[in-house]
Amino acid sequence: MSLPNYKRLILPVALLVLWQWSAVLIASSDYPTPVQVYQAFVFELTQEQMVYHLAITLWRVFLSFVISMVLGVIFGIMMGRFPKLNELSDPLLILALNIPALVTILLCYLSIGLVEAAAVTAVALNKIPTVVAMIREGARVVDNDLLDVAKVFRLPPSKRFFKVFLPQLYPYIMASARTGLSLIWKIVLVVELLGRSNGVGFKLHTLFQFFDIAGILAYTFAFVAVIFVLEALIFRPLDNIVSRGRA
Repeated sequence: MSLPNYKRLILPVALLVLWQWSAVLIASSDYPTPVQVYQAFVFELTQEQMVYHLAITLWRVFLSFVISMVLGVIFGIMMGRFPKLNELSDPLLILALNIPALVTILLCYLSIGLVEAAAVTAVALNKIPTVVAMIREGARVVDNDLLDVAKVFRLPPSKRFFKVFLPQLYPYIMASARTGLSLIWKIVLVVELLGRSNGVGFKLHTLFQFFDIAGILAYTFAFVAVIFVLEALIFRPLDNIVSRGRA
């Protein structure tokens, strides 16, 4: 049984009150109050280009997410269904999973240049191995009996894939998508900080140079709010659709 909406607000409101009280008590410029963060948010929104920078970052997140999910699902299925390919590719996957994101970002910028393609490529390369690893495990446990039944009923290969095989991977795809989004937007900020002249990461770097903690928190909360909206508008409805489809 889900909690009423007003009860869900109790903890956030309590934390907000605690933050305000402790910030007033400490009275330090390094510890802004929620009111100061709100004022910084209004300033960035009205006087600066917060919407523009948020939009640029979200566009990079979207491109990187789509590329990493498409390629990750394809390679994950192939490794999960073909043991010999998995045996050959597994060392490369382990290597890719353990290469630091910062190294990948720097190599992409050095080899491709400080351009948009390098930024998106760096983020996608950091995420693809994680998707591959999760989808591979799902492809390994697909119920082959169901596939055999589909063959007995002479379903075309395309229908066997989309109607029988792929639905069994939906939980793994959703899990990789959720973890992928949380990982991608963090890496996008690092990419923007290191080599782009716009986006949330660029703005955070600029605010850091001016020791503007309130502005940094304002951008942080703004971007987190956007992610919550995406969760409510995209991932939860998709979860419901997948749950009904598997029921």
